Amino acid sequence: MHDERFSGLRRRGFLAATGAATLGALALTACGGGRTDSEASSDDGAPKRGGRLRAAFAGGGASETLDPHLASLFADVARAKALFDKLADYGADLSAQPRLAAKWESNKALDRWQVTLREATFHDGRPVTAQDVLYSYRRIADPEKAFRAKASLEPIDLDASRATGERSIEFALKRPTAEFPNVLAAFGAYIVPEDTADTDFDKKPIGSGPFRFVSFAPGRSAVFRRYDAYWEGAPHLDELEFVVANEESARVNALLGGQVEYAHELNPTTARAHEGKGQIEIVRLRNSAMQAFCMKTDRAPFDDKRVREAFFLIADRQELVDGALSGAGVVGNDLFGMGYEYYAADLPQREQDLDRARALLKQAGAEKLKVSLDTSAVAAGFTEAAGIFRDQAAKAGVTIDVKMGSKDSYWSDILDSGTLACYRSGAMPIEAHISQRLLTDSTTNATKWQHRDFDALYQQAQSTRDKTERTAVYERMQRRLYAEGGFLIWGFADWIIGTAKTVKGVEAKAPANTLDWARFDKVWLA
Repeated sequence: MHDERFSGLRRRGFLAATGAATLGALALTACGGGRTDSEASSDDGAPKRGGRLRAAFAGGGASETLDPHLASLFADVARAKALFDKLADYGADLSAQPRLAAKWESNKALDRWQVTLREATFHDGRPVTAQDVLYSYRRIADPEKAFRAKASLEPIDLDASRATGERSIEFALKRPTAEFPNVLAAFGAYIVPEDTADTDFDKKPIGSGPFRFVSFAPGRSAVFRRYDAYWEGAPHLDELEFVVANEESARVNALLGGQVEYAHELNPTTARAHEGKGQIEIVRLRNSAMQAFCMKTDRAPFDDKRVREAFFLIADRQELVDGALSGAGVVGNDLFGMGYEYYAADLPQREQDLDRARALLKQAGAEKLKVSLDTSAVAAGFTEAAGIFRDQAAKAGVTIDVKMGSKDSYWSDILDSGTLACYRSGAMPIEAHISQRLLTDSTTNATKWQHRDFDALYQQAQSTRDKTERTAVYERMQRRLYAEGGFLIWGFADWIIGTAKTVKGVEAKAPANTLDWARFDKVWLA
C-alpha cells in the first residue's frame, strides 16, 4: 500500500537506511513552539486533537516486519505497541500493569491463574476474546519458531490452559509461578486475532492497539491512523508515521528541519548542544539503557571463565561512561537491572585491576590474547565504547580488533556469530532479562549462557511464594553471573529523545521498553 500524502520524504531519499548527512540539502519546513516533557504538562493546556506526527527511529532494513511476535528493535516495539496490545505491560517501576487483562488472580498453589479480559475490539470490529489470547500464545510458543517471548511463556501449559468464557482464561502452569503477571507483560507477547496468517502482518495487520494500519514499506516507513474505538480512548493524533533514519545525524537534522517531530535515541553530545536552546526539546529517560560488552561463553577464548573475569577487570567503567556516554549515565557492575526489584546491590563495585587481569590471562594461557570486538553505529556510544575498551585492553596485553558491522543487521549478526560484541538493553524486570537472555532455551541468549542448574534456579525463584526467599534465589543467580557470566555491564545510560516544540505529552519518566515509553496515543501537537 502507498499513501501519497507521505511520499514527499520518500522521494527525497530521507528514508534510505544509509541516509545520513544528506538531510542538510533537503527542503526544510518550519516547526512550532512549546515544551514537551510531562513535567511541563501544567503549561501545555488541554490536549488537542488532530495532526500527523512523524517519528524517526533507527530501523532494521528491508527485512523489517510488523509481526509483533518478532519485535526486537526499538522501532519494532514502538510500531507494535501502536498497532497491538498485550495482556499487561511494565510500568515505570517495572511492575506489571493491566492492559487487555482487566484483572488476574491465582489459586493458593500459584499453578493456575484466572485472567479476565476487558472489553476491547480489534480494528475490524471483532471483540478481543480468550480464544485470540490462546491462539497468540500458542503461536509464540511454536517450537518451530524463534519468537522473542517464547522463553517467557514457557511456564504456561498451553495444552491444559482453556477459555472459561468469551473474556476469561484459565492458565494452567507447569509449576507454581509467583510472578505470573510478568509473563503476561513479556516483551513481544502481543495479542493478535485468532487464525491470523503469517503473511497478514506486512499486508494488512489487525490489532487492538490505538492506531490502525495504513501502509508499510520495510526499512523506510510505516503509516498508521487513529483507531476511534480504542478501549483506552482514541489517540489525540489523526495519524502517526514511523520513518527510518539509521544515522543519528539524520534523525537530528530531520528534527531541526521540521521533517519529523520526534527523534528517538540522540547522542549525549547532541543533547548538550541543543538542551535549553529553544529550537527543540530534549527528554532524558534517566539510566534506562544497559550498556555492555557481550562475551560468548561457549567458545574460545571466553569459554574459560578466567578470561571472562580478566575482561571484567580490564574495564575502567567510569572512563567508558565519561567517554562513550559523555557522562550521561552511571557505572554498572556487570549485572542487569540496577535499581530494579531483586537487584543484588550488595555486591562490591568492580574496579579496574590490570595486574589481576594479566595474572588471570596468564593462568588461562592467553597472555597475548587477540580478539575481535563487533560494534556498529547502530546505537549511541557503541563505536566510542569499542575504541575506549580497545585501549584499556592493550594495557593488559590484549589486542582487540574492532570490527564495524552493518546497522541494518547488527543485532541478528551478533546473536550467534562472533565472540565479543557491543550490547545494550532497555528496561525490563530482572526476571524477564533472565528468561529471555540467560536460560538454555532463551531465543535471545547472546552470551550463550547455557547451564541447566542455572535454569533450575530460575524455576525455583518463579515457584517461591515468599518474597524474601525468592529474593535470595535471585541474588544467588546474580552472584554467579557477577563471578563468571558473559555480560560485562559497564554502565546504564540516559535514554535521550528529541522532539519539536509543538509536541506535548511525552512522558519523561518512563524507561525505554516500559508502558509509557513511545506512547504516541497520549501525545498531541499544540
